[in-house]
Amino acid sequence: MAPGSWRTAARSDSPLPTGSALRPRRLLALAALLTGAAVALTGCFGGGGGNGADGGTGDFIDDGCTHIVVATSSEKVNMLDALADAFKESPEHDGLDTCATVRPINVSSGDATRFLTASQDSWPNENTELWPTLWSPASTVWTERVAAAGSPALVGEPESFTRTPVVFGMPEAMARALGYPASPVSITDLEQLCSNPRGWASVGKDVWGSFKISKTNPNTSTTGLSAILMQSYEASGKTSDLTSADVAAAADFSRVFEECVIHYGDTTGKVLNTLYDETQNGAGGSGYVSAVALEETSLLNYNQGNPDSHTVQPGETLKPPKEKLVAIYPEGGSMWSDNPITVLGADWVTPEQTEAGNAFAAFLQTTAAQRILPEYGFRPLDESVPLGDLFTGEYGVDAAGPAITLPRPSVDVVSAAIDQWTQIRKPSSVLELIDISGSMDDPIGDGRSKLDGAIEGAQSTLSHFRSSDEVGVWAFTTDIESEAGKGIAVLRDVEPLGSDRESLDTSLDDLHYATRQGTPLYDSIALAYDNMVARAEPGRINAIVVLSDGQDTDSSISLDSLIAKISQASREGGDDAPVRIFPIAYGEGADSSALQRIAEATGGQWFDASDAAKIDLVFASVINNF
Repeated sequence: MAPGSWRTAARSDSPLPTGSALRPRRLLALAALLTGAAVALTGCFGGGGGNGADGGTGDFIDDGCTHIVVATSSEKVNMLDALADAFKESPEHDGLDTCATVRPINVSSGDATRFLTASQDSWPNENTELWPTLWSPASTVWTERVAAAGSPALVGEPESFTRTPVVFGMPEAMARALGYPASPVSITDLEQLCSNPRGWASVGKDVWGSFKISKTNPNTSTTGLSAILMQSYEASGKTSDLTSADVAAAADFSRVFEECVIHYGDTTGKVLNTLYDETQNGAGGSGYVSAVALEETSLLNYNQGNPDSHTVQPGETLKPPKEKLVAIYPEGGSMWSDNPITVLGADWVTPEQTEAGNAFAAFLQTTAAQRILPEYGFRPLDESVPLGDLFTGEYGVDAAGPAITLPRPSVDVVSAAIDQWTQIRKPSSVLELIDISGSMDDPIGDGRSKLDGAIEGAQSTLSHFRSSDEVGVWAFTTDIESEAGKGIAVLRDVEPLGSDRESLDTSLDDLHYATRQGTPLYDSIALAYDNMVARAEPGRINAIVVLSDGQDTDSSISLDSLIAKISQASREGGDDAPVRIFPIAYGEGADSSALQRIAEATGGQWFDASDAAKIDLVFASVINNF
């Protein structure tokens, strides 16, 4: 088994722990707040494992100890669970009047920032036992943003305990085509490949097609935020003292860079999963993506056979990819995710939890704790601790990299970079295809039907799109027909959104009164795909979002024929303007296997909304890709 893979804490990948629920109206208000800032709720509250918890599904086990939760970015859940076990045996724990049980839960750095900025007296989870005492985002950038929003006491005094650089992961063959490892590769080198219409042919690789980058949304992701700051550093020629004026001057450089983006993943894990599946099921290489902006620790997990950095379960065997990714430490420098931890000054944190939280934070600085970090692909701050076997070329990294460290800019510069990205990010053309079959009347347990949840999820994400983005909405069931074909109702053609948000909101409300019959899922996807392929343009993210709660019951085309159709279209001239499908498997009856195959055939991603009450969060996570 690969180093660091022995932890077996049960953890959920869903946005909320099973058994917990959000107050529906409060959730909708919160979702509207976050998506209004172009933020999606992604991967929140996936529970940690042992340490007195019931497997990540609800309350702590009653062990007589003070219970404290650490809200942390996903890649640290496994490591913090191991650190929580070690803490129990530490002098820092022995010094407490009452024993303490620590439990990590997964909340993206950007989402936690919005939650804390919005409220100091509550947390959006009905289960108060899972409200955090400690917060460990991937970067101090996020704690500074909360403090700058008027809540410095809330985030206390963050202190880093580990770090990992932001790199560009590239398939080894592609990196070697750019001179790796003998010659350093710069962000300018990548930008030139983006701007050159010949793509990979410009460096002698005619059959590789265009150069494609995957990045995450900087509103929720530290790697996405670091990447746009690194672009500004590169364009300015600076290695320190980045200013808002530098960011503004870098707009054209960064815009070219964004044009290479295949789509903005909500997490690097989903992109890496798609890449991993393509390499394992093919000849070893993949044309899906050329470079992925990610943290070094995520690259290490990928090369061990754990592309989404999930918790390895008992009996699970990791299988390394056929072609590893190698870390490109940009010649102009890398930013680091410095992974602070802080005790929150929130109203819900008790004095006993504050004391235990401070003890755990102190323990993380000890040599005993620092020795655990490299097992999970993180670099210790204690320089006396060896990095170990993971930090070698075998796993695609260079223990001596990066050569240049780019400092974290001030809060106003970070804000300027995020605001700029909102304007220059790659434009999108998205068709939302919504199932309105009879089963959509089923309740989802929070006073809403499945259809209510789908409508409200779609409405709450409209503010994510710019007026220049193209948005269309179709609904499908049997016994209806439109100019788009049988089984389709066109609520809105795919066209620039402009000032039509309110009218589209009203059109979505009309679905409450629509006829609801059978489920021609495959036929509807085929019609939507033909429509989008015919109008797809290079330089845009062309995508279909499919929401379905059931099995196909009424299509004339089979699943295999649909897969063959969209796979062929993707191969034949689809490299310049691919149409990717992002299905949402909605409720327990959804055909997750079929929807996953459909997504994979186009290089898209599928999303699990088997807990239908979480559809608001999942819908926002999907839209975060555009």
